[in-house]
Amino acid sequence: MSFKKLNPLLKEALEHLDFEMPLPFQKKFLPKLKGGANIYGIAQKGSGKTIALIIATIHQLKAKAFEDSPRALILVKDKQAALDLHEEFERFIKFTDLRLYCAYDGYDLDKQREEIYYGVDILIATPKRLNKLYFMNSVHLGQLRLFALDDAEFLIRQNYHNDVLRVTESLHKCQFVILAEEMHKKFEQLRNTFMYNSQVVYAE
Repeated sequence: MSFKKLNPLLKEALEHLDFEMPLPFQKKFLPKLKGGANIYGIAQKGSGKTIALIIATIHQLKAKAFEDSPRALILVKDKQAALDLHEEFERFIKFTDLRLYCAYDGYDLDKQREEIYYGVDILIATPKRLNKLYFMNSVHLGQLRLFALDDAEFLIRQNYHNDVLRVTESLHKCQFVILAEEMHKKFEQLRNTFMYNSQVVYAE
């Protein structure tokens, strides 16, 4: 798959950023993600996993804002990871009207609730802060199309397993993506919960 088959606004951003061709992992990963499969993307740092997720998210949302509820949700390990991913996303959405929001622990909860209320398309969040917002009815996930875990090792190391499962139990017709450096047995076990019929994409 080349970048030619992507949304025109996204292609414009890629050209602006001097992205000419996808990396080997991205060539394998992007078509499956675009096809709607649940995916484990397993590759080392530098393979382009996160950029592939960003590209696929923007393309799937047609590079356009829509209503008020998030259509893509990406969980990360902590505040710094959330801010880093937010900054990376901003490079790619500059030619779109997509609304990006970052929710993390340590920020005023009431302010986050208010800011999310005004509408968001892509929500980046830490697991515990997402749970607080969700169970306070401050985040509506009924329009969610994509749920992803970026650098998903945090699911193992920081015991966020239950926080993630609580949210996924209420999601329907949603695509799930897990990105990690290695396939862990805990990731495999998720095939019995929300990673149904998932495919595994490894780096070459």
